[in-house]
Amino acid sequence: MAYALTNAFSTVEAEPSQDRPMGPFFILWTGQSLSLIGSQAVQFALIWWLTETSGSATILATATLLGLLPPIVLGPLIGALIDRWDRKIVMLAADGFVAIASLALAWLFATGIADTPHVLALLLLRALGAAFHAPAMTASTTLMVPEKHFTRIQGLNQGMQGLMTIVAAPLGALLLAVLSMTGVMMVDVGTALLAILPLLAIRVPRPAVSADAATSSVWANTAAGFRYLARRRGPMTLIAMSVVINALLVPAFSLLPLLVLRRLNGGATEFGWLSSALGVGLIVGGAALGAWGGFRKRIVTTLTAMAALGVAVIAVGLTPASSFLWAAVSMSCVGLIVPLVNGPVFAILQTTIAPDYQGRVFSLIGSLAGAAAPLGLIVAAPVAAAVGVGAWYLAGGFACVAMAIAGFFAPALMGIEDRAAEETAPMPADVASGR
Repeated sequence: MAYALTNAFSTVEAEPSQDRPMGPFFILWTGQSLSLIGSQAVQFALIWWLTETSGSATILATATLLGLLPPIVLGPLIGALIDRWDRKIVMLAADGFVAIASLALAWLFATGIADTPHVLALLLLRALGAAFHAPAMTASTTLMVPEKHFTRIQGLNQGMQGLMTIVAAPLGALLLAVLSMTGVMMVDVGTALLAILPLLAIRVPRPAVSADAATSSVWANTAAGFRYLARRRGPMTLIAMSVVINALLVPAFSLLPLLVLRRLNGGATEFGWLSSALGVGLIVGGAALGAWGGFRKRIVTTLTAMAALGVAVIAVGLTPASSFLWAAVSMSCVGLIVPLVNGPVFAILQTTIAPDYQGRVFSLIGSLAGAAAPLGLIVAAPVAAAVGVGAWYLAGGFACVAMAIAGFFAPALMGIEDRAAEETAPMPADVASGR
């Protein structure tokens, strides 16, 4: 029944890439970006409320885990649904779902009933909504933006991530200072409306879906997504490299407080300044990528930046004792380079993955990347305890440099954009339907 309802909205394919107007996309992007900033501020407020209310490391760890679980566990299945359904309706439903959940928690706070389990439940529901929304937004971008601007748009996205890194925590703290928790949750409802209202005003194209894929089960479509990627060495190699980087660098920067404490003899203030340096770097790097667009071959931009990222991460690991300036400059360089690695990767995948498979592919990336981070943490913690925090930064940095160098000699990677037409070609009907 759900498929029948969503399929009732007509399939509207995008205009040819070069003819696509940018106005509708920027209306969508602006509403979503403002909503994300507000949502991240509310997320900070919720985590701080849990911290003050429970004072429990277990509760905070549980909150983090609940935020990671939906995309990890349900990612591939969610991607198959996104590729079957109207992506505009998916985004509207995800935003509306979060708004209703936040409204319910606001009522619980207003009546004095709200407790830790209620807040944890909302964090889980927010993560579930994001697991649907993020890949639907990424896949929709492909059909709304001229292909030549894919990398620039990813630069804007990376810059927005940097802005959220800087402003979310102070804005969340401000909300807590001037509003009750009921008011904070109503801000969450308002930020959801910032995403919903612009989305209602624009048309989001849908990719054509083959009759076989439309009538197959969701599980068959999910399996078809795995088979689609398995047949394409270039995208698979890119995804594998992204997962390895995530497994190495996310744990490294989760250990940053220990580097501040033990190597810099600093405290919360120094940690905050280093986090801000990273955020400023992300904004500058994202803006630079948005203006420049990268080299003609996007993969050259990614591999060159990946090598530079490795050097910057090594510099963080080699921070001399009590040398805060060294650490700050190194962290800002990391932030500056990250958009130059990530932006072209997403642009390449948007170019080389068929539009009706992008929901599955981007959800799978979220699932694998989300799973890689905690697995890396399991290894990083004992390594840092045994040989020092800096050693993990060195390992991650050298791994980035090695993968970048190897990438320049990998035909599947260097030729990935030259084979874009081949990569985006649909699979045979019997393969796509799972028969």
